[in-house]
Amino acid sequence: MDRFIEMTERQERIYRFFLYVILAVATIALGITVYLTYWDKIPSTIKIRAGVEQELDFKVPVSGKIYRIKEEAAPVASLPDAMENDEAGHTVDDTSDGVESIPIDFAHTVRVKANAIDTYQMDLKLFGILPYKNVDVEVIQDKMLIPSGIPIGIYVKTSGVLVVGIGEFENVEGNKVSPAKYALQKGDYILKVNGEDMENKKHFIRTVEASEGEPMVLTIKRSNETTEVMVTPDANQNKEWKMGIWIRDNAQGIGTMTYEDTDNSFGALGHGINDVDTSLLMNLEEGTLYRTEIVGITRGSNGNPGELTGFIEYDSDNVIGEITENTEEGIFGVCDAEVEEASAFEPIPIALKQEIELGPAQIICSVTGTPEFYDVEIVEVNLDRSNINRGIVVQVVDEKLLTLTGGIIQGMSGSPIIQNGKLAGAVTHVLVQDSARGYGIFIEEMLGH
Repeated sequence: MDRFIEMTERQERIYRFFLYVILAVATIALGITVYLTYWDKIPSTIKIRAGVEQELDFKVPVSGKIYRIKEEAAPVASLPDAMENDEAGHTVDDTSDGVESIPIDFAHTVRVKANAIDTYQMDLKLFGILPYKNVDVEVIQDKMLIPSGIPIGIYVKTSGVLVVGIGEFENVEGNKVSPAKYALQKGDYILKVNGEDMENKKHFIRTVEASEGEPMVLTIKRSNETTEVMVTPDANQNKEWKMGIWIRDNAQGIGTMTYEDTDNSFGALGHGINDVDTSLLMNLEEGTLYRTEIVGITRGSNGNPGELTGFIEYDSDNVIGEITENTEEGIFGVCDAEVEEASAFEPIPIALKQEIELGPAQIICSVTGTPEFYDVEIVEVNLDRSNINRGIVVQVVDEKLLTLTGGIIQGMSGSPIIQNGKLAGAVTHVLVQDSARGYGIFIEEMLGH
């Protein structure tokens, strides 16, 4: 009997132990879910306009302190007469010297105002207890940009020769060889051969053919690091010296210009130009914008992205600008003055992330030959998504555009997104399974590239 009671008590202890474990796991899982739910409700960087009172209405149970970042300062520095805020929603002017920080609570609407270009930081906690994130606050000068929407022809030349694949071939003895197999990788840029700069792929091919099979020292760029490797070419069946690699030195295509600035600078695409084989951002040496004309439309459908077909003459008479940067946020450079002069639109303010709302908006694109407004709905706003090119999700509701294109199609990347009279962002990608929907990038991300 005593033994039976002892076993029963042991079973109860084991049962209670498992209940506690299940409860603990469930509590942790619930906490992680809640944490992740709130994580992207506040961006890691918040931009506000200098000299303008603005509302931050995130409606999340997060609170903490905001303080100024000084170049030579300790983590907490005094707030100047620039930053004003009140967690209860009332503007406060705190100008006293020696104020180290100001409390902030995003469970309520917060109104802030900063009078000068500066940088602040917020240390925030979820429910006032759990560490949440450190948020940078950047005070920026207000910006006016000219929305564009014109189609552009794009030509970019890589800095060095891009390796897009490693292969093998039969040498003169009939053996399959791959001279570069263990030296080069897909995505490498060959900058020099035996100390000589490689101008383009033709130059590289001629250099290899002239090697007579001697070992060659290649200076390459791999993952933003420069190193040297040695490759010994082999002769193929035609007695031509080869390395067994596929290479590329340029890319062409069409897209849409997003904006022009008053200094003739421009931003376009809303995403970078990636190599089609490696999917890596192309290392730009130089690039050119060309005047282009839309000559055909392939309608998109669910599962089949459509595209705009453009006619481009790659000659000097059709050059309309220079591409100086190819980044994850888009391509940037300087356009000819005639582009701005021919613009159909006037400069408008930009919309910061926190100002963008779910609901009606418009995009500007040139599917009929001239830039036109088309109605869309902003159905998602992801303030802190890791993929910056997918911060906005738009759905086309304009019947004319749906009839013409089926929604968002290739070639529309860069189309400006306008909401409440402000430039909010640019279209970047189509959702392949729903051609009426597309992703967009915030305009502040493009300006902060």
